[in-house]
Amino acid sequence: MGVSEERRRRLGTGQSRCPHCGLPTDRVATLEHDWVLLEPDMTPLAHTVPAEHRWIVLSDGRVTVYGVCPPDESQRCRIEHRLACPAQQLPDLWPWLTTLRAENTHRTSHQPPPKQWPNAV
Repeated sequence: MGVSEERRRRLGTGQSRCPHCGLPTDRVATLEHDWVLLEPDMTPLAHTVPAEHRWIVLSDGRVTVYGVCPPDESQRCRIEHRLACPAQQLPDLWPWLTTLRAENTHRTSHQPPPKQWPNAV
């Protein structure tokens, strides 16, 4: 058994199933001595993930949220399975965008339907 396998076993990391959708997840220990379910086999570029959702793998196998903005452009991160879980509602990643969407929904409900262009045949 290699050092990283021994470390994983000691920390109790490994595959688990999401209690909501049943898909496989990676159960990983956090720096704060807690657990998080991460999306398996996915390591997007950190700058494409909102700062509070970037999980960086540490040398001992644990993970921590990496909120440095902007991160190094080559830095990879992990994301929580709940962001990809089909059985859970997506969290409000950008509150200003959610507000804009709500405002646009309100605006569309108070406008007449768009004029139809004649069919060009």
